[in-house]
Amino acid sequence: MMRDYGFVSYASRDDFFDRSRAAWNPGKTQFWLDQGVDLVIDRREGYHLWDVDGRKLIDVHLNGGTYSLGHRHPELVAAMNEAMTHYDVGNHHFPSIARTALAERLLATCDGTMGKVVFAAGGGEAIDIALKTARHATQRRKIVSIRNAFHGHTGLAVNAGNPRFSRLFLVDEPSQFPQVDFNDLAAMESALRGGDVAAVLLETVPATYGFVMPEPGYLAGVKDLCERYGTVYIADEVQTGLMRTGEMWGIYKAGVSPDILVTSKGTAGGLYPLGAVIVADKVAGWLDEDGFGHISTFGGAELGCIVAMKVLEITGRPQTRATVASIAARLERGLADIRSDHPDFFVGIRQNGLVIGLEFDHPTGAQLVMRALYENGVWAIFSTLDTRVLQFKPGLLMSPELVDDLLERLHRAVGQARAAARATSGRAA
Repeated sequence: MMRDYGFVSYASRDDFFDRSRAAWNPGKTQFWLDQGVDLVIDRREGYHLWDVDGRKLIDVHLNGGTYSLGHRHPELVAAMNEAMTHYDVGNHHFPSIARTALAERLLATCDGTMGKVVFAAGGGEAIDIALKTARHATQRRKIVSIRNAFHGHTGLAVNAGNPRFSRLFLVDEPSQFPQVDFNDLAAMESALRGGDVAAVLLETVPATYGFVMPEPGYLAGVKDLCERYGTVYIADEVQTGLMRTGEMWGIYKAGVSPDILVTSKGTAGGLYPLGAVIVADKVAGWLDEDGFGHISTFGGAELGCIVAMKVLEITGRPQTRATVASIAARLERGLADIRSDHPDFFVGIRQNGLVIGLEFDHPTGAQLVMRALYENGVWAIFSTLDTRVLQFKPGLLMSPELVDDLLERLHRAVGQARAAARATSGRAA
């Protein structure tokens, strides 16, 4: 029997899944069941999840980095509770103490070229704001992104990603959203040479594509091309920002100063939905021309802003930076050891700090490893647009003991997935 939650009760897991299919999302509910993942998350704390039957899992999905500081981090919960005694969402029409304070703190994390912050309720809306800002600044329409990108599901953002998500709703506009291959500077220059591109939109490390790492000089080369052809460079830091690469923003680690930087997911620590668009003054003209040009009732909600300021404080602490470096080094060694034991199956490690993709020599290898990890008490997710690659996203504050436990479980899971892959392909394990 499942629990009575006060506001709802379910007779069994099957009863819950039936009702989830009926009332929520039949496709997504059934997909996970078909994958052998019957996860219904109940309690969550730190870097652990518990399902409704009390089963405990280490979380290295973190909902794309939303929980980089852990679930329900005590300092964030305290900040939220304190904010509730005075604040609510606020009124988006008026100047706000909380929004202005967070904007100032976000600007202080950048390299001095940024001048304004526009808030959103989430990452997709934030990308939309960034694209609209670039179009206004350049008076051009075209947006260049990479093939197999993902930048959200809202009106403009969805066009900059894989066509799977825009064609479904008949909103794809390939003529205005051309795409090129990642790490191909010649293709990028060809796309920009006509002088009619408003912006290049790039994740610093493309996440949903499988954490493909930029080649040395690629991101800087793209920025140089943007400067040459009068195009705005938008850095999508939704999954690579907030110290996940070992620097506050991954784009600065690459030595690139973007015109616009987008953050979301972990911005308010998983306690409140919040996105932000950090904009250089040279492209922020619409805010002077018509400050009501973009309106978002819940963008920059004051409760979220209070929590986000605490997120920036924790993330920016020297000990956090040191912990991230230590975890990254420990994982680099441990992952190399695991790979050396299964070199015919575990064929690649893509790592920039705690932004990590694990590549397997099987068309659905990451799905097999995901399922084996789930059985071994770890939740990680495969890359939607490359099912050979597992997204592996440890938290910024994990203890050495938890990292070692995670590596032990991964070692077992990789061996089990390898055996399953060989069995289904007819080869001996």
